[in-house]
Amino acid sequence: MDAFCKEAMKRLPLAESLMTLWAYVFSYQRLQAIWEEHRGRCYESVISFPVMVRLVADALLNYNSGRESFRKGIEKGVLVASVQAAYKKLGNIPRALSEAFLRVVTHALRETFPSWAEWKNPTSLSAFRIVIYDGKAIKKVAKRLKPLRGLPGGMLGGRALVAIDWATGLAVAMRADEDGDANDVKYVKELAPQVAQELPGPRLSVSDCGFCDLEQPRHFTAAEGDHFLFRQHPKLKFHADAAEKSRSGALATGEKYIETWGWIGSEKDARRRRVRRIELLLATGKSVVLFTDLLDADRYPAIDLLWVYRERWEIERLFQKVTEVFGLSHLIGGTPSACIFQFAFCMVLYNTIQVIRGYIAKTQNREPSEVSSEMLFRDVIRQLIAWNEFIPAQTTEEYFAEPPTLPDTQALLEDRLGQVWSSTWLAAPSQPLHRVTLKKRSRSHNSVYRILHGPPPKKKRTNLAKRTKQRGLQQ
Repeated sequence: MDAFCKEAMKRLPLAESLMTLWAYVFSYQRLQAIWEEHRGRCYESVISFPVMVRLVADALLNYNSGRESFRKGIEKGVLVASVQAAYKKLGNIPRALSEAFLRVVTHALRETFPSWAEWKNPTSLSAFRIVIYDGKAIKKVAKRLKPLRGLPGGMLGGRALVAIDWATGLAVAMRADEDGDANDVKYVKELAPQVAQELPGPRLSVSDCGFCDLEQPRHFTAAEGDHFLFRQHPKLKFHADAAEKSRSGALATGEKYIETWGWIGSEKDARRRRVRRIELLLATGKSVVLFTDLLDADRYPAIDLLWVYRERWEIERLFQKVTEVFGLSHLIGGTPSACIFQFAFCMVLYNTIQVIRGYIAKTQNREPSEVSSEMLFRDVIRQLIAWNEFIPAQTTEEYFAEPPTLPDTQALLEDRLGQVWSSTWLAAPSQPLHRVTLKKRSRSHNSVYRILHGPPPKKKRTNLAKRTKQRGLQQ
């Protein structure tokens, strides 16, 4: 390596940090292992899975275009196939492969995450790992496929149920569906065990009212010591315990809350569960009602649980940033499978910036929330462009020929990111909420999967309570 390249690398610490981090988590051995285990009936000919990952990374970070990335890949000799073959390969990536890609790569990223930057739970909940669940529809699919041309409205490229680790802010796992109109709540039973493998228990699962029924608590609490906290849905009735006195209190803001104990589910339902109901009376006259199986109000104060539920909004911020900042608003593929893989990749990119932000916040002795992910990401992109312009591709390949070890990766991040800071990375202060009049909007999105394959077959409705009771008798 000549003196010019060495000097250029010194002046591009953000680019070097990102590329080193990706050299560790995107090692050939790791990506190939993911492919071999989850490829299903897919095969490799001339476009390997590591090559596809590199092409998608270039499309999102350097060119903002799949076609341009594929053509540049052909120019550089990375892609030894046609642009059409690359699009077809991307469009046929199995859903299970995209899910495993996010889970395995994020596991490696969590190893590099600085523990200093992790959020701390309230004292009463310090024993729990807080996990937030929510679903996300992938919108704005380009109408490149022939059956989609000329159709009115937007297109949905799939849907995913995502779980994030609140302490680090990283998306740890997802369960996707090619059908954008699918109900993602039904996938809690598949996603919760994956989260249990990734995050040591006990866990406190937090979700919105869409997950409020009698089935999901069973999945959230499948492992010993796990608990749940979700908002009440009108469809789920609460039966108060007349023998238990209700309690009341107030937040620091002056808002009052009422705690009541009872059951969700009727006496005849085998899934009936005892819960604690917390109703927060808002200044607007409305109320927010939460259910939890943390029954001890002295050990787990309502103030802490209400605060934790407010933190559920973090997953909404993640979805917004993944869409607007990290490239999901511009889908490079037209099939549901391609959209799901890009969604997984965008979340990996978001997770990567969270790691870099954590190291910068540590060296600057700032809260991670004080560092703007968006502004930091913009400077990372600028330095990556400069790296690609001034440092030859062969030099870069030689520099990252051997994947760094975990200690080497952590040491380099500490060194490079400990020397950089820009006041432009400071996050903007919180602004007051400007409410607007809600307008009635008609549905304007259709599922690409249903247009290509037709609606799913209707299933016969079953009595879940009766089925659960029969299962218990058989055991």
